[in-house]
Amino acid sequence: MDANKRQRYEKISIELTRLVGGRENIQGVAHCATRLRIVLNDNDLADLKAIEDVDLAKGVFVAGDQVQIIFGAGLVNDVYEVFAEHNNMKNMSLSDLKTVANKKMNPLQRIIKALSDVFVDIMPGILAAALLTGLSGVLGNMEFVQANDTLYGINRLINISSGAIFGFLPLAVAYSACKRFGGRPIMGIVIGCIMLSDSLANAYSAAQGTVEVTTLHIFGLGVDLVGFQGGIIVALLMGFVTAKLDVFFEKKVPEVIRLLLSPLLTTLVGALLLFTVIGPVGRGLSTGITNALVWMTQNLGVFGYAVFSGLQQLVVITGLHHIFGAIEAQLLADTGRNFLNPLMSVAIIAQGGAVLGYLVRHRKNVKTRELCIPSFVSVLFGITEPALFGINLRYRFPIIGGCIGAAMGGIVVYLTNLAAVGFGTTVLPGIALADPANNGYINYMIAHGIAIAGGFVMTLVLGKFMDQVQDEAVDTGAAQQVQTEMAPQEQDQVQEAPKEEVFFGYADGQLITMEDVRDDTFANKVLGDGIAVIPSAGKVYAPADGTILSVFDTKHAICFASSFGTEILIHIGVDTVNLQGKYFTAHVKDGDQVKKGQLLVEFDRDQIEKAGYDTVIPMIFTDLPDEKTLEKPLPCPVTKDTKAVVVRLCAEG
Repeated sequence: MDANKRQRYEKISIELTRLVGGRENIQGVAHCATRLRIVLNDNDLADLKAIEDVDLAKGVFVAGDQVQIIFGAGLVNDVYEVFAEHNNMKNMSLSDLKTVANKKMNPLQRIIKALSDVFVDIMPGILAAALLTGLSGVLGNMEFVQANDTLYGINRLINISSGAIFGFLPLAVAYSACKRFGGRPIMGIVIGCIMLSDSLANAYSAAQGTVEVTTLHIFGLGVDLVGFQGGIIVALLMGFVTAKLDVFFEKKVPEVIRLLLSPLLTTLVGALLLFTVIGPVGRGLSTGITNALVWMTQNLGVFGYAVFSGLQQLVVITGLHHIFGAIEAQLLADTGRNFLNPLMSVAIIAQGGAVLGYLVRHRKNVKTRELCIPSFVSVLFGITEPALFGINLRYRFPIIGGCIGAAMGGIVVYLTNLAAVGFGTTVLPGIALADPANNGYINYMIAHGIAIAGGFVMTLVLGKFMDQVQDEAVDTGAAQQVQTEMAPQEQDQVQEAPKEEVFFGYADGQLITMEDVRDDTFANKVLGDGIAVIPSAGKVYAPADGTILSVFDTKHAICFASSFGTEILIHIGVDTVNLQGKYFTAHVKDGDQVKKGQLLVEFDRDQIEKAGYDTVIPMIFTDLPDEKTLEKPLPCPVTKDTKAVVVRLCAEG
């Protein structure tokens, strides 16, 4: 690192240290491929607005209880080195930093995160059941389906499939909870099987009084032999208890008899607790939650709906929204209808309307368009974090406009008695879950239309009083600065750029858009536009002739410059920096000259996926001038001989 750059990074480090509340407020610091990640004692002491204006910083947000400052590939390594040295915190890994961040969570935050982890693991099955339920409802209302034996039979199988998944949902929850809290997953399955045993009276039939319930007397307590169909809360509690019992007996039972005795004791004690303590307590808690929600609909009426939908996205900001999955599941099990789903859905789309309102007010600003458009696309599929943290909260008045629009949508949900027959998906995909009764699909679209329009209009209105439109001129200073800082010999080596430059496939697989990458930084194009590949094999190739600028120590990312000077970042996987180079083999080093199609990195795709990481490979054009555009032939299969991206001058596009 030359003296001029080091002096610049030292200045950045001094300023950052001051803006995050001083050295005494910093608990830990690490970095990934693009972001400097800092854990603070008190996040409120950090001036996030001022940090956005720090030299070379491209954005800042708080996620996972970390202040994350985006500097970009390569640059973040140098900034981290100087910043960590300045604060005497070098040699801290990203996993160490996450451990520090988790210690900051209060008990409520840990409970919420645990619930989220439980349902994330089984969400694919829940979504499958929900969508199958919606599809069955649609087909069941079509006369020609009822009249055709084959179509009727297919619809019956769909209905059976969806019912079976929901019927065994407590087992899945017990399995996932046991796994999440450190027990062996099979022990969670065992307890789930006991909960749904055929030897017990069906819970729904027992509630209707259509079956005889046997009562046992254990330690003077009357124990009703009733199953736990729909017992989501009970399953959560039992998953936790089973995990703790399993860990306890695995430690205490002598090794010579552990294999036989430990599972026996876990199952026996767990079953006794299920029928004598956990079951009754869990049923009471479930009944209380359901009754409270039903009371709200019957007594607060339209006001209750409007308040819930209007404030729901504020709950998302706190992270407490993850608990709604368990509540929705219990509500469906007890009543067969889920009125929370459409309320949350209109709350989401209203924030999208607020994003569009802000975009209209700043439509001439290139950076605003690049941030707002992908954020709105995410909203359409039920993901609001990019919109909330990137725009609406940041500028304040859009979040207010979105909340007002959400309340308007909630009123429509109440007036039309709209509900869902499942949970787990919202907005566009969520229409499949709408209860078709009383024109449910039409009412779903009306409610969402009013919510998005309300958020859009209210943001425009509030913007007239609360928004100060900034100068819309495009800032090209950073690009010019990079060019002037390049050494003279490096400038001589770069050929004059042609009007069209072709980049070929850098991995075998399926091309997707950047917006489809499941990471906010990539999807929102914070580091730049580009494409991504869902790989079918574990090899990454050079997309063009050029030079390797940097190979990360963890070998999960490469900075590359084409022979015409176009710089790109190839990033293998999402958050794979955590693997610390495991499963990656680099075949090039810094400064190597490479040819199109030359092997750069090999990685073990299967092992990385088994470790829980997404192996998608974004290719980002990190410093593309405004006068150039990207032409992307998407979506399509791609190999190293496939034309993947064409960089063109705007005049030629």
